[in-house]
Amino acid sequence: MRSRPLLLAAVGLAAVVASLGAQAPVPPNSTFTNPLNLDYRFVIESLAVHRTAADPLIVLHGDDYYLFASRSGGYWHSPDLKTWTLVVPQGFTPEDYAPAVMVIGTRMYYTAHKMKALYASDDPKGGKWEKVADLDSYADPALFVDDDGRVYLYHGSGLNGSITVVELDPADGFRVRGGPHVLFAADYLRHGWERSGPDHLGAVMAEGFRIGPYVEGSWMTKHDGTYYLQYAAPGTVWKTYGDGVYTSKSPTSGFTYQPYSPFSYRPGGFIGGAGHSGMFRAKDGSWWRVTTMIISVAHKFERRLGIFPAGWDRDGVLRTNTYLGDLPQLLPGVARAPLDDNRAGWMLLSGGKTATASSSLDGRAPALAFDEDIRTWWSARTADAGEWLRVDLGRPSRVFAVQVNFAEQGARVRGRDSTLYHQYLLEGSLDGRTWRPLVDKRRNTTDVPHDYVQLDAPVEVRHVRLTNGHAAARGTFSVRDLRVFGTAPVARPAVVGGVTVQRDSVDARGATIRWRRSPGARGYVVRWGVAPDKLYGEFQVGDVDALTMNTLNLGVTYHFTVDAFNEGGVTKGRVVVKG
Repeated sequence: MRSRPLLLAAVGLAAVVASLGAQAPVPPNSTFTNPLNLDYRFVIESLAVHRTAADPLIVLHGDDYYLFASRSGGYWHSPDLKTWTLVVPQGFTPEDYAPAVMVIGTRMYYTAHKMKALYASDDPKGGKWEKVADLDSYADPALFVDDDGRVYLYHGSGLNGSITVVELDPADGFRVRGGPHVLFAADYLRHGWERSGPDHLGAVMAEGFRIGPYVEGSWMTKHDGTYYLQYAAPGTVWKTYGDGVYTSKSPTSGFTYQPYSPFSYRPGGFIGGAGHSGMFRAKDGSWWRVTTMIISVAHKFERRLGIFPAGWDRDGVLRTNTYLGDLPQLLPGVARAPLDDNRAGWMLLSGGKTATASSSLDGRAPALAFDEDIRTWWSARTADAGEWLRVDLGRPSRVFAVQVNFAEQGARVRGRDSTLYHQYLLEGSLDGRTWRPLVDKRRNTTDVPHDYVQLDAPVEVRHVRLTNGHAAARGTFSVRDLRVFGTAPVARPAVVGGVTVQRDSVDARGATIRWRRSPGARGYVVRWGVAPDKLYGEFQVGDVDALTMNTLNLGVTYHFTVDAFNEGGVTKGRVVVKG
């Protein structure tokens, strides 16, 4: 690294070394970030124009991963969980919600929400399927093949609903062999996170004010002889959408609620939501979750997908690592222990920084493309080539990766069509006058709505400029957020002090955590859990000094700490407080 005496004088040699050189080298082309960069389909119904995908699962078949999601007009396959190819199947119409898939031998089986049929394929990459059985009408089904080859179908989706299981007999045309057995039901009076609403205090819906949850999205995983029956609540329209778990030694009875629920939960950050998930094992043996993430602006079902490391601790506690989960993550096989730390080590450099643009629609100012909220966006007045968006990072910084999250301002598309491709040039500059290319996609012909690019080598810049070549979907050139990742010569925040926890005296499902602001911090992560060494839950917030959570379970003692972060890195909390 070349010397920068003025910067060294300003922040000190130790701070620069810590922020720019401490992390281990990241291999080329080895990272991703959420939401996944898929060619999400625009809805085909007469609803508000929007893209969507939800209720996902991933299965490994042969040497490829297969990703299924609701109402996507097909499914995707990938050799590496990074580059995805769409398959439009023959034999069934992929227009139902909540797909369910299992693999028996070399055959893949498929059904979906109330589909009343089971399909099979020996060639899912080629998209050839055939109907092999009639089924009853099952809401949000999940297929599970046990170690002994027996097949179970878990299902349920309803307001204040329940999860039920039937056993299917593959030797007898997948007819019901046992059940139905109701396994558990909504219990929002005891489980704070099951309550509806963006803050778990209820919400006004079409049917009126609602507290109770939709219990749905079941998923079964067996680990060390224990059955982990996962489910989603309170509803797929809120960032509080998460997953809880019951466990048993039997696949059909005796399930007990686990007090560390929700174990898959991400209500903060650029994009929130970690519910209605599918758990899968990667080629290297590590466990992961593919989850539903929430926008819900153009329509309540405007959603995206994310991937997070998952697994169990030494005590069999199921957990999902969503910590700063929309910063660059390492692909499976890169990190030794992704469940503990899977970040590339690069921080967000662009959040809240000074922005300008070639033009802006009323109410769509450039600052909205740097506010770390996927639900807001900047839009130029036109879709013309040459419209641009620019940000000043505030200081020379090393950029390792970027994510361009395009918006759909004025989109006029149903399904997928020939207009769905993005062309752009991303440039960097130290002085705002002389520019160099960072990412050149002026000849791109693919749909990349959340385009993430890890640079071949880090580049030192202060200014970043995005220039339009072609805007997708016949709308204007618009960007939800232009996110720039890397390292900056900034000292990490000081350790957060003054942490206190006050459980709600009237309703112990809630608690307020307070702390003293750390100078220089851009935001905080409140970590919480059922033991001081099991702080697996995380709630990411901005530059505030308090958080009220209504997520807790009655009768459970919790432990909390608060981390601080900025462009220089993360400072973990040192004091764990009981509450």
